[in-house]
Amino acid sequence: MAMDNKNSFVVVTTNYVPGSRITKVVGPVFGIIVRSRGLGGNIVASLRGLVGGEIDEYTQMLTEAREHAIQRMIQDAEKNGANAVVDMRFDSADIGQVMTEVVAYGTGVVAEKDTGKSEPVSLR
Repeated sequence: MAMDNKNSFVVVTTNYVPGSRITKVVGPVFGIIVRSRGLGGNIVASLRGLVGGEIDEYTQMLTEAREHAIQRMIQDAEKNGANAVVDMRFDSADIGQVMTEVVAYGTGVVAEKDTGKSEPVSLR
């Protein structure tokens, strides 16, 4: 998570980047992908669904879709001047019976390595 490397990009599910301070909020960023399992994959998955247990074909498809959605979110964030995304989340939905939409979203920010001494934060 080195913030001094121009090629590094930080994505966190927290609303802060540990060891860094947020100097600018770029705004909402997202990456979306719609994936469809081919007819053969749907048939294999349906047969596996009859006996129960994990359906490896769908697990692999959704894992790849999440990775692609994250990469697209990073591209959106970089295009808007961010070097990090905080509060990253996923959402997904079925489109019809053969497609799945996966969205990665969060808040694009500019974060800099915090070289100063940390100040305690009060929530009062």
